[in-house]
Amino acid sequence: MLQIIKDEFHEIAFPMFINGISHPIEYAKVLIQIGYEPIPPRPTTTLFRQPALALPNVFQYVKYIKSVDGFSGCYRGLIPKLCAFTVSTVAFKKTSKCIKFSDKSNKEVNEYPSKESSRIKKSIYEFVRDLISKMIAIIVSHPLDVIALRMMAQFVGGETKYNGLFRSFVEVYKENGIQGYYAGLAPRLIGNAAVIILVSSSTYVIDKYVITDLEFKPYFTSIINFIVATITYPFLVVSHCMAVNNCGLVAGLPPQMPIYNSWLDCWSHLSATNQLKRGNSLLWRYYTGPQVIINGKAIPLNKDNFHLQSKIQ
Repeated sequence: MLQIIKDEFHEIAFPMFINGISHPIEYAKVLIQIGYEPIPPRPTTTLFRQPALALPNVFQYVKYIKSVDGFSGCYRGLIPKLCAFTVSTVAFKKTSKCIKFSDKSNKEVNEYPSKESSRIKKSIYEFVRDLISKMIAIIVSHPLDVIALRMMAQFVGGETKYNGLFRSFVEVYKENGIQGYYAGLAPRLIGNAAVIILVSSSTYVIDKYVITDLEFKPYFTSIINFIVATITYPFLVVSHCMAVNNCGLVAGLPPQMPIYNSWLDCWSHLSATNQLKRGNSLLWRYYTGPQVIINGKAIPLNKDNFHLQSKIQ
């Protein structure tokens, strides 16, 4: 029993440690996802020597956050983020253990099934269990994720409305009511469901028709996960935008962000402005807004918007 508790502790503690170490990068990524660019782009060229406008990479962004808020300021939102991760992990594991199937006891299905029908059945069981467990884990932990995102979004306007877990729970209710705790939930659920569906189906097809050597399976799995994460990334951007939209913070109000009627409205706007992938690349980032080429150099047409954002600080 003690060994089980110890194993579960390590399963949660190590990822929490990694999350804590990498939080400044994730923090900067969130600000990029919600569209905050305090540093004006600089003229540069692409690999094909075409004029372009380069935005600061994630490390330069973290350096900027540190220059404004200090070292401790790079860890805004860390506590609710870790709480959300813990709640999500526990909910996923508990739900997985509670889900039983009527013929799950059949050893032929449960342990290295040899028949094709048994393999398909086992894959379907695992898919259904993982999908239900993941959806419940997200629903249970989402209010904490909303709080973490709004704490980080406060950097844009220098607010302190969302400060501390209890006070933040009250503030979310004051601003948006009960639905505020689940702002951005729909695109997040859809995105995660799409990940599980695509990864499960791709893994099954590759295992059956492509890979015969089990030694290469982990490499193909990693490639599949990367491709699927890239495909479904826009759902994450939309979810984060909706979590802070119209929440009483500068980051979620005009002119920084339009007020959206729904997540589909947000998706349509970001798609029309080519912003659904923002934050996906953290090292080589290019400004995709309106720009003109003058004397071989790219110049943003709404350059004043960057100065405005800098003044908000």
